[in-house]
Amino acid sequence: MKTNVFGGRAKCLQRLIRMELPVPVTVALSFEAVHDIAVGHMPDMPALLAPFGAQPLLSVRPSSEDPDWGGPGAILNIGMNNDRLTEMTDLIGAEAAHSLYLRFVQSYAVHVARLDPDEFDLPALADARSLQVMLDAYEMETDEPFPQDPAVQLAEVLRSMARAWDGTTARLLRQAKGAPADAGLGLVVQAMALGVGQGECGSGVIQYVDEQTGAPKIKGRYLGQSQGREALGNAAGAIYLTRDARGQSLEELCPEEFTRLVEYGALCRVRLREEMQVEFTIDDTGLHILDAVRLQRSSRAAVRIAVALAEDGIIPREDAVMRVEPSALSELLHRQISPLTRRDIIVRGIAASPGAARGRIVLTAAEAQASAARGETCILVRRETTPEDIRGMHAAQAVLTMRGGVTSHAAVIGRGLGVPCVVGASDLVINRKRSQIIAPDGRRFAAGEMITVDGTTGQVLAGEPAMLEAALDGAFQTLLDWSDAFRDIGVRANADTPADAQTARNFAAEGIGLCRTEHMFFEDDRLGVMREMIFSEGSDDRRAVLDRLLPMQREDFAALFSIMSGKTVCVRLFDPPLHEFLPSDRAGMRDLAEQLALPLSVVVERVDALSEYNPMLGMRGVRLGIAIPEIYDMQARAIFEAMVAVGRNGTEISVEIMIPLVSAMREVELVKARVDAIANAVRAKTRMTFDYHLGVMVETPRAALRAADIAEHASFLSFGTNDLTQMTYGLSRDDAGRFMSAYVQQGVYPEDPFHTMDVEGVGELIAMGAARGRARRPDVVLSICGEHGGSRTGIEFCRKHGFDYVSCSPFRVPVARLTAAQSALRDSRKTITNS
Repeated sequence: MKTNVFGGRAKCLQRLIRMELPVPVTVALSFEAVHDIAVGHMPDMPALLAPFGAQPLLSVRPSSEDPDWGGPGAILNIGMNNDRLTEMTDLIGAEAAHSLYLRFVQSYAVHVARLDPDEFDLPALADARSLQVMLDAYEMETDEPFPQDPAVQLAEVLRSMARAWDGTTARLLRQAKGAPADAGLGLVVQAMALGVGQGECGSGVIQYVDEQTGAPKIKGRYLGQSQGREALGNAAGAIYLTRDARGQSLEELCPEEFTRLVEYGALCRVRLREEMQVEFTIDDTGLHILDAVRLQRSSRAAVRIAVALAEDGIIPREDAVMRVEPSALSELLHRQISPLTRRDIIVRGIAASPGAARGRIVLTAAEAQASAARGETCILVRRETTPEDIRGMHAAQAVLTMRGGVTSHAAVIGRGLGVPCVVGASDLVINRKRSQIIAPDGRRFAAGEMITVDGTTGQVLAGEPAMLEAALDGAFQTLLDWSDAFRDIGVRANADTPADAQTARNFAAEGIGLCRTEHMFFEDDRLGVMREMIFSEGSDDRRAVLDRLLPMQREDFAALFSIMSGKTVCVRLFDPPLHEFLPSDRAGMRDLAEQLALPLSVVVERVDALSEYNPMLGMRGVRLGIAIPEIYDMQARAIFEAMVAVGRNGTEISVEIMIPLVSAMREVELVKARVDAIANAVRAKTRMTFDYHLGVMVETPRAALRAADIAEHASFLSFGTNDLTQMTYGLSRDDAGRFMSAYVQQGVYPEDPFHTMDVEGVGELIAMGAARGRARRPDVVLSICGEHGGSRTGIEFCRKHGFDYVSCSPFRVPVARLTAAQSALRDSRKTITNS
C-alpha cells in the first residue's frame, strides 16, 4: 500500500495491523476510488460492507498524502438505526445506546445532509424522547425520514466526504498549505470500537514525547464514555494518563491497558521510525488502537526527536538531517511569539529578519540609543533606514520600516545583527509632528507605546503577547555536526564587526565571505572624521584626514582577524556613495557646518554637489577607489598592518581583499597595482611577510560577461546577487516591495527575485560568468555573497555549478549548513535511484 495511492492514514494503519496491534477491521479506499465517488461512480457497497459482518457499526476517516493538507472530518457510528438501537440497549444500556444514535444523527445531519447545526445540538440527556426530537428535526428539514439502511448511510457519507474534498474551498485551503490543487484523498472505513457502554469504557490520545521540547514524556488525556478525540476537547471530564497528584489517572484506573499503550508506543517508534500520537479506545472487549499519526511538534522538538532516533539506531544520520526543515533552525535561533497567544495585528509587511521582539515605539535612531541607555526595550520605526541608522538598529530590539524589500538596507542589516525586522509595511503611516504611527484601521500608537514585531511572519502586533525563548541545545549542535559531514560546499558568513564575527565563529562558519568595511565608519568617533575627509580639498588633505581613521580601521581588522583565527576573512573595500555620510536635513547641515567651521552655504553646496539621481548606480564602489584612491590606500594599509599585528601574536589568518562594483578589467588592474604597492611598503617597513588574495565582487552584468578578462587579475570571483539582481532586472530592491506581490500573484515572476534567486535570468548570467572565469583561470575561487547565499535555491544553484562556498548573514549560517547537507543528500539519492 502506497501513501501516494491510499494516503498516509491508510498506510499507517496497514503497518499497525502488520505489527499485530489491536486495530479494528479496516478497509481503505484509494485516491482513484474516492475521485470516482465524487463524480457519481459508487463502489460495490455489499462487497465493501462484507468484512464488517451483518450489522456493522462503522467510522470513516480521511487519508490524504500529507496530514497537514487536512480533509473532511471523521464520521462515527455509521450503521446506527432503530433496529440497532434496540440491540445496543440490551448490550450497553439505554443511555449509552441513545447517545451513540444521537451523535450519529447530529454528525450525519450537519456534515452529510448539510443542515443547520443550530437545529442539532446534542441534548443534556440521551433518551428516547431527545432522540425522537432530533429525528423529527431531520425529517422536517429534509422532507424524508432518517435513513435506516447502513449501506445507504455509508454511501452518503462517502459521497459527501469525496465531494467536500473536490470543492473549490477545500482546494484553495490545500493550496494555501502547499498541497497541489489535484491532490488525492483516500478514505478509511473502520469497524467502531465504541468507547461507551457498561463498565470502564472511553477513548483517549497518548503521545510519548513532549511536543514542545522533544524530551521523553508520556502525555495525553482519557475520557470515560467518549469517542474519537473528545478527551482532548473536554478538559473538565478528562483524566491524566500517568499518575498525577492533581487527579485520577488511566495508569491507576486501567493499569493493564496503560502498560500495553506504553509498549505499543515503543514498538511504533522502532517499527514506524517516528514519534507517534496514538488514538485508542477501551471498552468491555479490551483495548483498541484506532489510529496513529505523526506527532505535531515544535521546531525544537523536531530537532531533538530526529537526533534521538538516529542516536538510538532507529534511523540513519542521513535521515535525521533530512527530517528537519532548515526554517526550523531559524526559529530556534530567535525568540518567537507563542502559538497559543492572541494576535492583535496592527499591520502586515514583509518578513525580512526572523524572530520576534517587543518594545516601545521610537521614531529615530537617536531615540533608540537613548532608550537603550535607560535600559528600556524599543522598536525602531522608520520610513526606511539608512547607514546613519545603524547605531539605532544596534540599540533596538526590532526594526519596522514602511518601505523596502528583503534585500533593503534594514533587511540586510537586521539579518546580520540577528534583529527581527519587518519591512515594506506600506499601509502604516508615521506622523512625525505628533510622534505616532497610524495603523490601516485608523488606530493610533504614540511613541512610547508597546508593540511587538514578528520578523518570521511579517506581522506587527499591539501590546506584549507571550513569547517563546530561543532554544539551542546539544541536539541542535549534533544535527549541524552531522550536516557538515554530508555537505560538499563551504559556508561562510557576512560579518562587518567583531560581534558579527564572533557570532559567525559560534555558528561554525568557515570564514567571513563578506566584510562590509563602510559600516565601520558610522560610529560616532569616525563619522565626523569621514565627513571632514569628504570636505577636504585635494589628495594631500584627504590623506591627512584618513591617517586619523587608519588606526581605527587597523583595530577593527585586527579584532576580526583574531576572532577568525585560522580561517579566511574576505574584506570588501569601501563601497557606498559618499552622500550617505552627509546629513540630508537642514538641522544636520547646520551641525556639520559648526563642526567643520564652515559657512552653512558651503556645506549645502557640497551636499548638493554629491547628491545623485540614482546613487546606487553612481559614484560608488571601485569608482570611488579610482577617483579618490586615498580611501582604498588607507584601507589596504590598515588591513596589512592588522595582519602584521596579529601575526606577531601567533595568530594564523588568511585574508582576501575584494573590489566592489567592478565592470572592467582595467579597474582591477588599477586597484591591484596600488594595493600590491602598499603591501610591499608594509612588508618592507615591518620586515614581516604575509600573503593575501585579491578578487572581485561581481555585481554588474558587464562584470559577469567579462569575467574571463577580470579573472586574469583576480584570484576569486564573489557574485553579489543583491546588486546583480537589481541591475539585471533594472529594478530597485528598495522599491520593489510596492508592486512585487501583484507581480507574483499574476504570474509575472514566480517569486520575488530578491527573496528567491532567479535561476533562469540572474542565474544564467552568474553561470556564464563562472564558466568564463574558470575557463581563463581554472583555479579561480567562486562564491555567492548576496542574501541568496543562505537560501535553498541559491545553495542548490552553487552546488550545481561547482562553486566553492556561499556566504550569508551570521544567523543564517546554521540554516545554510543544513540546507547544503540536504541538497547533497538529495543528489546522492537521485544518483543511486538512477543507477
